[in-house]
Amino acid sequence: MSAILAAAANPAVPTRSMFESLLAGGPLMFPILLASFVMFLIVFERLISLRRGRVIPRLFIERFLLQLREGALDRNEALERCEDESCHVARVFAAGIRKWGKSAVEVEQAVLDEGERIANVLRRNLRVLNGVSTVSPLLGLLGTVWGMIQAFNVVASSPATGRAEMLAGGISVALITTATGLLVAIPALISYLYFVGRVDSLIMEIDHFGQELVSLVSHEGLEDRKSTRLTIARRKAA
Repeated sequence: MSAILAAAANPAVPTRSMFESLLAGGPLMFPILLASFVMFLIVFERLISLRRGRVIPRLFIERFLLQLREGALDRNEALERCEDESCHVARVFAAGIRKWGKSAVEVEQAVLDEGERIANVLRRNLRVLNGVSTVSPLLGLLGTVWGMIQAFNVVASSPATGRAEMLAGGISVALITTATGLLVAIPALISYLYFVGRVDSLIMEIDHFGQELVSLVSHEGLEDRKSTRLTIARRKAA
């Protein structure tokens, strides 16, 4: 870290711009800045991908389930409707529709299996975000330790006069990497926790609608609705 050596040799550290301060942190600043760039990319991508309208469009769900309750869709029409939609919940519905008329256990298992795959898609890149929040402060600490070692070496080989000022200047530069690592890690951790909570919330909603679909397309659900319609027709006829 040449900047640390210069700071240790010259106790009067000049005022630096932000860019110059970042460069003063040494070579370990580059992986930290790269981690920050990755973090911003993932946050931007997840904000778009985890929009409720993209995962669970309310209008599609309400219309689809209402038409199933009223018997306005048969198996092929319902499956075609799901395949025409690009949202994640439509894939879960399609998995259940393919088991149309089977037992509730079979339909529910198909919904759960597809839901698990959707959950993995929704959690994509969150591990990387968590990794950024973990690795960034460690890189910053490593940069600080390395810079302080160099600063102490410079002080040890210098005359006694002005050693305190030289050491203070070298340590102040060395601490830049730790500060930068924390500045990257803190928003990365906050973003990770936010997205984990959002994914869990979306998964719970998908599971709720999936269970409702099971009660509509399983053999037991179809028989119950058929029996209910017959009962209503008899009452009207009477």
